[in-house]
This record gives sequence, C-alpha cells and structure tokens, in this order.
Amino acid sequence: MGRARRARRIAATAAYGGGGLAAGLTALGAVGYGVLRVEAGIARRLVGQPFDGAPDDNGTYGAGSGEPVELIVLGDSSAAGMGADRPHQTVGAIIANGVSALTGRPVHLTNTAVIGSESSGLELQLANALDRVARPHVAVIMIGANDVTHRIDKAIAVRHLETVVRSLRELGTEVVVGTCPDLGTIEPIPQPLRLIGRRWSRDLAAAQTVAVVEAGGRTVSLGDLLGPEFYERPQEMFSADRFHPSPAGYARAAAALLPSVYAALGVWSGETADDRLPDTRRGEGVGPVAVAATYAVRDPGTEVSATQIAGQARGPRGRWAKLLRRPHDPVPDRQDDAGDASSGESKATPGDPRPGPARPHGIPSRLTKRSLIPRSPLDEEEPP
Repeated sequence: MGRARRARRIAATAAYGGGGLAAGLTALGAVGYGVLRVEAGIARRLVGQPFDGAPDDNGTYGAGSGEPVELIVLGDSSAAGMGADRPHQTVGAIIANGVSALTGRPVHLTNTAVIGSESSGLELQLANALDRVARPHVAVIMIGANDVTHRIDKAIAVRHLETVVRSLRELGTEVVVGTCPDLGTIEPIPQPLRLIGRRWSRDLAAAQTVAVVEAGGRTVSLGDLLGPEFYERPQEMFSADRFHPSPAGYARAAAALLPSVYAALGVWSGETADDRLPDTRRGEGVGPVAVAATYAVRDPGTEVSATQIAGQARGPRGRWAKLLRRPHDPVPDRQDDAGDASSGESKATPGDPRPGPARPHGIPSRLTKRSLIPRSPLDEEEPP
C-alpha cells in the first residue's frame, strides 16, 4: 500500500474514531518484535542521559507598539526546548522574536509543551494554555516522536492532534504543525530499528498532514531536517544526549517553521495566508492532500495547506492542498532553467521531480487526473 493511501486510511480511521494495528507491529511477527525490543534497549544505553528539563521560555519577546501577538506552543520535548541552554534558544522563543521583528509588535509566548508527551497529552496542554490566554493568534505544535517510540496506534495519535487543531481553529487561532521528525536519522539507534523508525515516523507525519489540513491548519515537514548537518557536524546540531537538538538544531527547526507562521498570520509583504501560487520550478504544486503529504515527508521544510480549485475545496481524491517550499531556495534564471522553450525541453536531470517545460512564475501546472503535485517515480510509494 502506498504512503498516500496509508495516510488517507489512518486519517479516515482517526476521524471515525477507530484504530488500526498499533504502529504496524503485528506485521513484523514475534521474531521481528523481539529484535526491536533488544535494539531499543541498545539505543537507550547509547543515547546519553536525558536532561533534567528545558529552559522556561514563557514571556514577552521583542518590542513595539500595539497589543502583543499571542503565540502558544504545544507538543513534546522539542517544543519545550529540551537540550537548549537558555530560553531564547528554544523554537518558540526564536519564532516569537522573528514575528516581533517582522510585525513591529511584541509577542507573548505561552509554552505548555511537556517533555515526553504523546499526542494524547495535547488536549491538556491546550487547556493549560487557554487558562493563560483566551484567544491565541497562532499556535505552533511539534509532536509525534514519542508516539512512534512508544508504539502508539497512529490513528489514535492523529485523532488527538486533529481534535486540538479543530478546537484552535474554532477559536480563530491559526495553527502550524511541525510533523513527526524522521527517527531514522538518529545515529545511536542501530539497524534495522532505524529503518523501521523511518517508515513509522514518515507514515505518521503523512497522516498528521492529512488530518491537520482537513481540520483547517497547515503543516511543515520536519522529517530529516537535521540529517545532513548531523552527519557533517553531529556535535554542533545535536545536544549532549545525542538525541535532542542542540541550540543550533533548534534554530534550524525554527527557520523551517517561521515562514509558515508568517504566512499564517498574513504578515509577509504582499502575501496573505492563501494568495501565493505554487512555483513549479521548485517542485511546488496543488493536488490531493494525501499526495502532497507524501512529497512533504521527503522534503523537510515543505508546507502543506488547504486550497481550492475553481472554487471547490475537494476533488475526487480528497481535499485540495497546496505544497510550498519555504523558505525559497535560489532557482536559476528563467531562461537558464527552462532550456529551449521552443523545443519544449527542460534541463531537469533524470529523476528530478520538477516538471518541464517551465511555466511563468507562480502559475501552477495544469490540473490532470493524476495531480498538480509534480510527479516522480516515488509518487505513491517509497522504500522504508
């Protein structure tokens, strides 16, 4: 079964209150499960001792005129900032400072994330946050890793996340969810546990994307965001326990989330939350949300949000979604990128998911029965 179909199934099961096989363990059989238990024990011994806690980053950031922007942060240890040395190094604090710098208003951060939290803890975290601020302007949620490591049924985990997103949207709060990170990039975890962790975490991230977009939020794929940097500079990007990000790692995650927070608040210059059209030169596009989710999990920093085609929010394969890569990577000049326009050829390399020939800036490719999301050989399935 392809990842897009699995994501649709998990999200649908969550929406209707059911549950599937807990993290797919039954497919492994008793022998495979035994191997995983042994390797999980090895991983726990290899990963350094956890920290006592995370710095308290609650407070007001930036300065300026007007009422503060109310930002809440929910989630697990990554949202709490475990591994950061000081409050200003957490993801929430970096985002708060960034929003203040762009809006010219102070930002009040309320962080109720809990170290070790699973998705089932989000409702209580939200209740605690709403006790402090009645109507947040924007919420950032980072969750999923503990659902994978604790083998929580993916449909149950997704249901808890979707419930919180819907509750926030009913308050008028914009929601940005950093989906489950790719646990296959954690070096101390041995094989085959890393390969299985990669599949489980990517499947959960794709299902989270479907559910969050259906509920009115937007997602940003964190995936293996720190993977390349980890292999090059492991001491810099990961903290002393070799599992949680370092301050530099948190800065990298915040940099991926911050543009989507800007867009959700409508503070980009000349851009509101919904008006930027996809740029096909960057592999952006519009298509069914489950298909967009499969692309997002393979490309960290990719945003997925709801959109419409010809005034319709849904198509034959589900809700329409827009896939954007934020922040923009530099792209070649139009003439260089397009190749010989008269011949209809493109300079895209074999296997490059970007479509050719190139189209005018910002104009999405024409809708086909397959999708507006750029096609690749891994469209529906990917090795774990």
